[in-house]
Amino acid sequence: MRVRMLLVLLFSFLFVFLALDSVGTGQVRKGSALETFTGYLDRRIPSLMNKYEIPGASIAIVTGGVCRWTKAYGYADLETGRKMTTDTPLRVQSISKPVTAWGVLKLVEKGEIELDAPIMQYLSSWEFPQSEFLAGRVTTRQLLSHSSGLPLGNIFNRYSPEEELPTLKESLAQEAVLVQEPGLSFSYSNVGFNLLELLIEEVTGRDFAEYMEQEILVPLGMDKAGFNWNPGFNPPVPNGYDLNGTAIPVYIYPEKGSGGLFASVEDIATFIAAGMPGFSQGRQVLSPQSIDQLYTPMMEKLGVYSLVFDSYGLGYYIENLSDGKQAVSHGGQGTGWMTHFHSVPETGDGIVILTNSQRSWPFIAYILKDWAEWRGLDSVGMEKIIVGKYLLSALAALIWCVVLWQVRALVTRRKEHRLLSFGKAITALALAVALWWCRSQDYLFISSVFPVVSRWLGISLLFLIIALLLPSLRFQRMECRKP
Repeated sequence: MRVRMLLVLLFSFLFVFLALDSVGTGQVRKGSALETFTGYLDRRIPSLMNKYEIPGASIAIVTGGVCRWTKAYGYADLETGRKMTTDTPLRVQSISKPVTAWGVLKLVEKGEIELDAPIMQYLSSWEFPQSEFLAGRVTTRQLLSHSSGLPLGNIFNRYSPEEELPTLKESLAQEAVLVQEPGLSFSYSNVGFNLLELLIEEVTGRDFAEYMEQEILVPLGMDKAGFNWNPGFNPPVPNGYDLNGTAIPVYIYPEKGSGGLFASVEDIATFIAAGMPGFSQGRQVLSPQSIDQLYTPMMEKLGVYSLVFDSYGLGYYIENLSDGKQAVSHGGQGTGWMTHFHSVPETGDGIVILTNSQRSWPFIAYILKDWAEWRGLDSVGMEKIIVGKYLLSALAALIWCVVLWQVRALVTRRKEHRLLSFGKAITALALAVALWWCRSQDYLFISSVFPVVSRWLGISLLFLIIALLLPSLRFQRMECRKP
């Protein structure tokens, strides 16, 4: 009887939590006309944006190696009511990395650097800070594949465009300290791509942003894109919006190579189309052989990223599809921003999703799922975010079952061993500390990936803490009443 009651409670709460975070499932027909699919997106996207409180989004679809459709939804600036447009330049964050990788491979094609040569042989005016590891072994290939042993870097270090910035070398002197042996394993590193920025400047004798504009962006036709802040951006760069929906004014980083690119959705669509050698015509900035190097797996054990990707190449995440083809992608995240592109170079298919909200990961996952179904792909790794949402909903439902079970025990005045009450109290205090720690963080991964269900999970844990403490409080009252 108790087991049956517990199961009823579990499924009841699971139904409630899934309903709270439900976005519905659309009917996507595999291989339907572009107009049919984009008509579906016109209904689907506003619904998802409303669900996850995303102010603005720009979407582009690439088929046959050509950008066939772009559309913007929502607002660039909620405060003024300015609409998002497809030519609005946005912070694309870590989508900057594959673009920077193109700049590096351009130097390789020219014979100015070698991927497997120690990077220090190209740096004449900078040295690695002291560490216990051999910095002299760091190569360009390791930097491009996040296997150099450098740390992630300070992801909160941002400045307004009017502020005086540290120089790139000053920034690297603080952050480019090896934390593990070069080549040992994958460890995602913004610092590594910022060091590639310095490499380009040292080898060419040119400013990084100017080099990238002249050698990569302009030749590709990325007309709105640039690594330098420009107060004359027209339309202006939107505000970003953080996990709480707070407006984040435009900011810049001292470094550019890892996340400093401003670009429109049209620019990024042009970029991924250029990475489809079998379809791109003219404007071939890199040879097909160099592009193939970018898509060649370098690191296969990616830690948490292995949940959604199979490997990492040179600036690109890689997925092995069931039909033997390969998908390449990269996303970006910063305070107030989330972006992503996905492409299958062999088929000429791709999608770009840019948003000015930090709550966009589920949104991106649902749109990618719809796109994959439309193009006949069995699935893409980012869809696992949706699976994760269901698992967290089940966890929240289970927690509420425990809460009600505890309340039932109190109401029926069921006796409980003192040691068990003590154990529950310790568990409650541990959960309270963990919940307080989560609340005090500027950024929490789980809140970013699951902005709706994580909120309900936190509320559920709060009630669980109270329920676990109640038996101890009742015991204390009974003790006080004894003569």
